[in-house]
Amino acid sequence: ESNDVVVAVGWEFWDALAEYAPQLPDTKFIFIDNGLDGVGENLMSITYAQNEGSFLAGYVASKMSATGVIGAVAGDESATIADFLVGYEQGAAYADSSVKVETAYANTFEDEEAGKTCAKSLEAKNADIVFQVAGRAGNGVFQAAKEDGFYAIGVDQDQKLTAKQYDDVILCSVVKEVGKSLYDVVKAYVKNDTWEGGRIWKADMATGYITLAYGDENSAQLISEDLKEELQTITQKITAGEIEVETALG
Repeated sequence: ESNDVVVAVGWEFWDALAEYAPQLPDTKFIFIDNGLDGVGENLMSITYAQNEGSFLAGYVASKMSATGVIGAVAGDESATIADFLVGYEQGAAYADSSVKVETAYANTFEDEEAGKTCAKSLEAKNADIVFQVAGRAGNGVFQAAKEDGFYAIGVDQDQKLTAKQYDDVILCSVVKEVGKSLYDVVKAYVKNDTWEGGRIWKADMATGYITLAYGDENSAQLISEDLKEELQTITQKITAGEIEVETALG
């Protein structure tokens, strides 16, 4: 009741927001990663087109795989994680329809050992590139990649920078600019009194909040310049609507 803006992250807040946001009309609520509408003008939902970023990740993995098998370690079976996987699989098939995609579920976003175990189980299935969509548990994917000599793809942040000890095995990262999107929404409200509540805002690749990151000038560049140019072309096709990326979010 004493805050101007409240940010709720995760589906667990769905029922609470639906109940309490109407009771606090002077408080602005921002719901992250979920699309809840019909509650009131004081609630804005932001969903992210992680499927579009994952499409690029799948394309990279498929193009660079030497075994024809790639993998993904997922934190759970929620709709958001499923959206990552749908894009990843579609991007892999777009690059090479013969490449097989294997998935393992860690059922945790915290336990690095569980992530490592999942990554090794995928490696046992001949996967030589593994996309981690398991939060902190995904550090275990990087550990396994470093130990066993395969490659990984990061998520949410540019993990070639945030997990520098694994720079030599992380090809790239699918970045969701959640922090930047929140900053921009709050800044618009606080500085310009601009608030677009009562709707679901989709932060997609065209908005610049979904990107593929390769680290910086000090990072090991494991993806060729030719492939990066291909990815830029695909990005343009996605933003122009020439490639329609499938989604698990409806």
